[in-house]
Amino acid sequence: QVQLVESGGGLVQPGGSLRLSCAASGFTLDYYAIGWFRQAPGKEREGVSCISSSDASTRYADSVKGRFTISRDNAKNTVYLQMNSLKPEDTAVYYCARGCGNYRYLEVWGQGTLVAVSS
Repeated sequence: QVQLVESGGGLVQPGGSLRLSCAASGFTLDYYAIGWFRQAPGKEREGVSCISSSDASTRYADSVKGRFTISRDNAKNTVYLQMNSLKPEDTAVYYCARGCGNYRYLEVWGQGTLVAVSS
């Protein structure tokens, strides 16, 4: 069964850090680009970061550049999102997906993990 499972969310104070994990099963992660997306209450889902399958090149939304880092460990079939200098506006449910780009066209998603940034 093809599956993605996120973990690592939680409550953190502004300026804090979290590392999210996206563990894949049922398929070989290194054959696919993997994207992180987030959805805040009342807002549309948006792309946060993407890591390619071929050369592990990365892309970031302007709002997280310099603060978030995406990486992959193909041996563990896992993609990570290191989030530093968190801000209240980063509060959202974070999802990983198999693929990047327009979220409407992606078929394999994790269940999401909540990140709440608040003092």
